[in-house]
Amino acid sequence: MADGREPRLFSTRSLYQLCVSAVVDRFRTYKPCLTDLPKSVRFDLYYQLYRERRLCILGAELSDLETFSKMLKVTNRRLHLLRIFQAPMDHKIGIAGHLVHHYGRVCCSSPSSPDKLINLGLRLGGFLSDAGWYLESKKVLTTCKELCVKYNDTPKDWCRTLDCCHKLLHAQAAYCDFEKAAETHQIAMKMIEKLKSEQYNNSNHAALFAEFSVLFYIRSEYDEAYRWSIEALKQLKPSLPAGIIVDVLRQAAKSCVVKREFQKAGLLIKEAVYLAREVFDTDHPKYSDVLIDYGFFLLNFDSISNSVTIYKTALDIRKTIFGRTNLHVALAHEDLAYALYVHEYSSGRFDDASDHAGTAIDIMEKHLPANHLMLASARRIKALILEEIAIDNASTPLSEQNLLLKSECLHLSALEMSKTAFGERNVQTAKHYGNLGRLYQSMRKFQEAEAMHLKAIGIKEELLGPDDYEVGLSIGHLASLYNFHMNRYRDAEKLYHRSISISLKLFGKGYSGLEYDYRGLLHVYNKLDDYEKILEYTDILNHWKELRDKHAQSEEPPIDVQKRPQPIANVMNVFFSM
Repeated sequence: MADGREPRLFSTRSLYQLCVSAVVDRFRTYKPCLTDLPKSVRFDLYYQLYRERRLCILGAELSDLETFSKMLKVTNRRLHLLRIFQAPMDHKIGIAGHLVHHYGRVCCSSPSSPDKLINLGLRLGGFLSDAGWYLESKKVLTTCKELCVKYNDTPKDWCRTLDCCHKLLHAQAAYCDFEKAAETHQIAMKMIEKLKSEQYNNSNHAALFAEFSVLFYIRSEYDEAYRWSIEALKQLKPSLPAGIIVDVLRQAAKSCVVKREFQKAGLLIKEAVYLAREVFDTDHPKYSDVLIDYGFFLLNFDSISNSVTIYKTALDIRKTIFGRTNLHVALAHEDLAYALYVHEYSSGRFDDASDHAGTAIDIMEKHLPANHLMLASARRIKALILEEIAIDNASTPLSEQNLLLKSECLHLSALEMSKTAFGERNVQTAKHYGNLGRLYQSMRKFQEAEAMHLKAIGIKEELLGPDDYEVGLSIGHLASLYNFHMNRYRDAEKLYHRSISISLKLFGKGYSGLEYDYRGLLHVYNKLDDYEKILEYTDILNHWKELRDKHAQSEEPPIDVQKRPQPIANVMNVFFSM
């Protein structure tokens, strides 16, 4: 050094780390003394076990309910706890199952301090849900709910029961346990009414109302989902935790997307992105959650390339936190697979989309029953991709036939799951009918294809109205069937015009999906020898191409890295003035 002194060999931190490593090296020897250490120090020891991949010892430690309850209280290490929890789980060390069993056993043994057990249940159940272990979260929170209902005498107790319902509903909806979720929803509504009757105003229901919206959204009851998301927005206050504000904003944005209110959706989801980035940073699960919903908005708003970028970022964050075999990661693979499928639809390059869809299915099949509804969407996406690959490989008939049969098997499986969960008259069921219609068209089963498309259109019109995007999509598919395979050109013409009308109304003249309808009409008018219409729609298609080129050149990056979130009151004022 310039002043001739020797550099310090160790900093305080490095000395501490050496001590941590030394204890970990002889962990079994020092284990009896660990109970006397501060929680934060014990956490560092467990994290060192994780870093050294001593997962059997780590799994045994974290499987102890008392130990894990203490680690849950080290709130500034939540990200690390998610990682060290997932690593043993990946190696078949069933920490979650042990914790669920121990919690249930303690709760059944006439607890002397129910308040303590309820608070533990809320923390443990919430963590398991955050970690992607929804079934285990449901079990803990169901037991916790039973305690809450048993000790439910004062307004403060009712609020605690509502908190439990909020967390339980999240796990049940995510796991597609709709029957139990409906029961939880009813309990929550009763608690809200009791608080109202007592004129108890010291509670906020923004998070709970957003969870109501999530439930109805997953069930494809979009009007109810939208209604509850608006109620959640009305409850927002600057004093609420940032995580709640982010969750309310992103769920309301999704509800706006399915109602095709894109201006409102864009306002909400971008504010959620900027708030999550500022409060939680870009390596946090909350940021990945909001990016997933932002990708959904971009995909539906016809900003497909940007949606792919956003989904890739969200997947990378989740893999860093949860590893490669967690349900959170599977869902991110699924979302990216569909975005890539849409993005590459015209190019025919589906390898990446197929890989991500396959990975999503593989992960889900490790954690879910064979016919679980969460698999339906991933199988549907895989089926769509296989169908397109088959069409591109039509020069090899045997390969094409095999791929189409695999696609049919996946579509039929997804349809049955949807009908079992939602019934016949549901948007998700209608989508599966529509997908089968397209597949049967590719398989040259034209009468079956027509029947499937008509079913899809009928259900969607009944539930969504005649001018919804989903209706337009199915109408366009039926038009294609009539046009290219059944020689029903006048019927196809009427359907194309109706599909175009819906697209123009919702998205404007530069919408990407218009290309297929315009090209379809050109084929119709060529077959009908209507040269005047051929010239008209050739000009319209050329004008559309110019608009798409301008759109591609003007499209900005999806995230402004300099942008900071606005005060939530300002956002609400703008939203409710739209």
